[in-house]
This record gives sequence, structure tokens and C-alpha cells, in this order.
Amino acid sequence: MSTEAAYFEEMYRSSADPWHLAERWYEQRKYAQTVAALPERRYRSGFEPGCSVGQLTLLLAERCDALLSCDRTASAVATATAATADLPHVTVARMAVPSAWPQGTFDLIVLSELLYYFDRAERVTLLDRSVASLEPGGTLVTVHWNHPVAEHHGTGHVVAAELAERSGLTLLADHREKDFTLQVHLRDRPGGRAAETPAEREGLTPGTGR
Repeated sequence: MSTEAAYFEEMYRSSADPWHLAERWYEQRKYAQTVAALPERRYRSGFEPGCSVGQLTLLLAERCDALLSCDRTASAVATATAATADLPHVTVARMAVPSAWPQGTFDLIVLSELLYYFDRAERVTLLDRSVASLEPGGTLVTVHWNHPVAEHHGTGHVVAAELAERSGLTLLADHREKDFTLQVHLRDRPGGRAAETPAEREGLTPGTGR
């Protein structure tokens, strides 16, 4: 069974920012590394489910022409909406993935501190929908805490292992620290062709001088 909605509602009743995402250097550093790992200078359309209070949302907004962020908890949505009020290209919605899912496609999907709240079956569904919504060559980012937590159904290591078993994605970056695992995957192009890396798009190949 996935983590119950009541857990999140209780967390946000006790604090507007229960995980102190706006205050902790750990979070600020992790968010900066997440954005720095994005292989594209600019994205047409991004999707960030589980946005919480919108701290990562603000950074992603700088790289997206349009960004849809969502959370299942009303108070988190209200806080994230207020934080992005002066960014007309950002939409914050109340949505409980994976049972609800936006229409359309995206060239960037960011799953940050999200997947371990779902049991294995729902993680599979969420990843299926993410990959299906990701345009060929699009970027899928996952970043998760590596330590066991009672309310979590896995860790960053578990998420990375499950993604390694999935077809249709090519691993571009794999950054692992004691505390979290950050990975960037690209969706393969038609015919199973791996998406080009930033270096390949600029004509840099193995053996090319700098």
C-alpha cells in the first residue's frame, strides 16, 4: 500500500513547510545539482509532480517555457501557487498522481522525492505514465533520499535499480551520494535509437580533441 494521503495532510497541518525545503542548505544544494544536471539549455514544457511548496519549481521555471507542477495536498498547492504568482508560465495544480495525469506531452519530467511514497505497483504505473508522456529525446530526472524511512516504500537506490530494468530510456547521468541518488534519463527515439547527448549534438565524439 502506498503512503496514505492523511500522512501528508497531517504533515502540512503542523507546518507550511514541514520538510524545511526553503531553509536547509542540504535541500538548496540538492536542487542546484538537480537543475545543473539538466542536459538542455531550455525546455518547451516541463512537468513536476509532487512539487510540495515550490522550491524546486522556482528553479525549474527558469529553464522551461511552460511548467506544470502539482501536489496532492491543498496547503502545499496554495504555498507553491503563492511562490510562483509572478511567473505566468508556471501552473500549479492539485493532482494526485498516478491516478490523475495531465494531458499532452512534455520534454522534461522531474520526479523529486516522490517515487518512494508509492508501492511497487503504483511506482510502475507512475513511471509508465511518465515515459509515455515524455517526448522522444526528452529528459526524465529522478532524485530521492537514500535512507530508509518508515513512511517510504524504498530509497533512491531502489528507484535507480527499477529504472535500470526499464526499456526505452538511456541513462545520461548517475550522481550518487551517501544521502541521495540523482539520475537523468533520456527517452529513446523511434526505432530504439538512443537520444543524443549534449556533446554528440555539438559534434563531439569519443576521441575528439578539445
